[in-house]
Formats: sequence, structure tokens, C-alpha cells
Amino acid sequence: MQNIQYRIINAPSGTLGDLLEAVASPEGKLWPAPAWPPLILDAGLTPGSSGGHGPIRYRVTDHDPGRRVRFKFAPDLGLAGFHEFLIEDLGPTSCRVTHTIQGTLRGSMILLWPLAIRWLHEALLQDLFDQAERLATGQVARSARWSLWVRVLRSLRR
Repeated sequence: MQNIQYRIINAPSGTLGDLLEAVASPEGKLWPAPAWPPLILDAGLTPGSSGGHGPIRYRVTDHDPGRRVRFKFAPDLGLAGFHEFLIEDLGPTSCRVTHTIQGTLRGSMILLWPLAIRWLHEALLQDLFDQAERLATGQVARSARWSLWVRVLRSLRR
């Protein structure tokens, strides 16, 4: 399974890199909390740091400050693989922020991913991209909207 989400943002890659560096810190504004469970890591973006958001657990395996961070999913999650954020410079005033998940679904995740988690994951990322764009440029050209299915799933979780 592979899932790739990205957004091109009209801001220097360094600006987005600074936001990424604070994504798991209490003062970080990039993560779209309180709408989503906070991202908490026991040692920040340092390789070996573990944590996650809500029931999704992982650990940091690679970190290129201001450019990339990769996480390996916890073995008992039912998703053997990784997810990562990558910031690519597209010029002096533009960059692409990409989030990739790549792995193999196992156990209950074979049903949970296509029915629920994929949709929640994509909504969370679009909210994160909105936040990145808002913080980097002062506005969001086109805000993401949760689908009816995402709203139903979120209401069931309450």
C-alpha cells in the first residue's frame, strides 16, 4: 500500500522546514490540534524517539533537519512500513510538502485502512497542509473540507 499527499506552498522551503522541526514540540503550530489528537514524541524528531498521535504509534528512524523526517510504524499496528514528511525546494519562493505512507497491511488493518483510517489520515493531512500554508503565507488559497464520511467517522469516535 502506498499513499502520497502533497501541497505546493508559495513560501521558501526554509520557512516550511522551520515549521516541520517543531511539529512534535509543545510550541509547534504545524500539527492541526485540537481537531486531531496531538503528535507526541518522547524525544522530538531525534532518531529512536517514539510516540505518535491517537492510536497510531511509530518511532523516528531518519531525520534531515528542515527537510525530511521518517517514522517506522509500531510492529503491532498492522501496517508494516513507514511514513515520512519531505520538503522540496521548488525555487526561492515555492516548495512542495509531501507526506508518504508505504507499507504492507496486516490483520485488522486490511479492513480498517480502506474503510476508515485512510479517510481520516487524508483529512488530517489536508488540515496540516492548510495550517502549513496559513503559517507560511498568512492565508490558505483553498481550505480543505472534511467529506461526509470523515464527519461520520469522527462522530462515531466520540
